[in-house]
Amino acid sequence: MSNTLIRNVFSTDSGWAATALRIPVGIIFAAHGAQKLFGWFGGYGLEGTAGWMESIGLAPGVLMALLAGGAEFFGGLALILGVLTRPAAFALVIAMLVAIFKVHFVNGLFMANNGYEFGLALLAASVALLIGGAGKASVDSLISAKV
Repeated sequence: MSNTLIRNVFSTDSGWAATALRIPVGIIFAAHGAQKLFGWFGGYGLEGTAGWMESIGLAPGVLMALLAGGAEFFGGLALILGVLTRPAAFALVIAMLVAIFKVHFVNGLFMANNGYEFGLALLAASVALLIGGAGKASVDSLISAKV
């Protein structure tokens, strides 16, 4: 791989603010992904999530559940560590766009009505990390400093 590509993937223009954003957002995403994949934290696991995905027209359900759960769980872990933050944030942007427009948009903005309010906040955080990178306290910052 070329140094330019490595530098672009791991670079960060953000200071400490990105760290303050990425860690709690990463925890939220990892927990939601664990619900979908493993049934942790009161989730339905892969089989239950797959059935629900099929019921809302996202087929094949198992693949869609793996993609959504994988993006959230592994993307969330990547955000927590600050490693491959931009690719992880990109995957999470896609996951949030699907969640907002396939599930929540018809219910309006507010969470009380199962609206897209929370998804929009996670989308905004993911876009900010996609643009700015992981910040100072990250594996990405250490790697980009060596390239």
